[in-house]
Amino acid sequence: MRLAIFLETAREQILEAAIAFAGTIPALRDTEKQMLRDHLPHVLKTISADLRSTQSRTESIAKARGEAVPSSFRTSAQTHGLMRAQMGISIEQLVAEFRALRSSILRLWGDAYPPGPGAIEEITRFNEAIDQAVAESVQFYAQERERWRQIFLGVLGHDLRGPLNAIALTVELMRAQAEVPSAQTALLERGVKRLTSLLDSLLECNRASFGAGMVLQRAPVDVAAACAEELELLRAAHPNARIQYEELGDNKGVFDTSRVREALGNLVSNAIKHGDPSEPAVVRVEGTDQSVRLSVENAGEIPPHEIELLFEPLHRRNVSSANAERTHLGLGLFIARQIARAHGGETTGTCSGRHVCFTIELPKVVLPASDES
Repeated sequence: MRLAIFLETAREQILEAAIAFAGTIPALRDTEKQMLRDHLPHVLKTISADLRSTQSRTESIAKARGEAVPSSFRTSAQTHGLMRAQMGISIEQLVAEFRALRSSILRLWGDAYPPGPGAIEEITRFNEAIDQAVAESVQFYAQERERWRQIFLGVLGHDLRGPLNAIALTVELMRAQAEVPSAQTALLERGVKRLTSLLDSLLECNRASFGAGMVLQRAPVDVAAACAEELELLRAAHPNARIQYEELGDNKGVFDTSRVREALGNLVSNAIKHGDPSEPAVVRVEGTDQSVRLSVENAGEIPPHEIELLFEPLHRRNVSSANAERTHLGLGLFIARQIARAHGGETTGTCSGRHVCFTIELPKVVLPASDES
């Protein structure tokens, strides 16, 4: 019997085997059978229809490479993945469902009917169809899980703002009433600012890394002057650090001043935390006709293969440093790169001769005459 026909005539037997396996998954153990079946009958129907259709060698290769023409409507496999994400199973368990389904179908078919002419071609087509269903299901599973992750972080950020603001206002009140020594209120204030900074970084990572992009508020600005102001604040925040500043060329352009200062602040903070405290962090701002380049150099050493990894969100080097804070999230370089890319530029890093240098390249943008004022 042809495999496509077997999928239709032995559907209930196949589904019973699939449901029995799904019931062994802890997250689905107490789920009703009807929920476990959900879109599996439609998945089998789709696979059967695929086996009945003609397919060229080129189409087969494209499908194997994941280059199949996407459907104009949501497929049963996509809906299955979406529902499984909502049920809370892991992606490994989702794939295991399809693996068990594949095995059950081939075993039941082989037990009922001896292999006939063209069996190998049918099995190949069947495996391609199952793989396509897995790819579609995993895609929608991942999208749904990511959607809830973003919602969670959004709720977390919203809920933490209130307590942080309350603490900040209480510190201000204690300072005004002189009920607590100023040194202690200053310590509390620094703690609140640190928590706020960590929260901002976490939410920025959530926004920039997963599709929302980074919104810019562009305006004509002298980047050198803005960076000089940011360095004043950084020197106050790190009184024991040595920060040198150099500026060259024409640094005027149309940028998001706040974002540029944030990116520079992240690079300088990293240099202070992880650099050699006996040597200064050197900040340079250099403008050309096409771009403005911000660079931060400090004494240190990073293996070349590790530099690109540092731009990954939540990635930190596993090194000890007297200046390094264990509370930071490892988002500084990631955010700096996202800011540069939002401007159409890039953030890169190099290490040579025990000197580490991170550079932000920002292309200059000229506003239309009607927008310049």
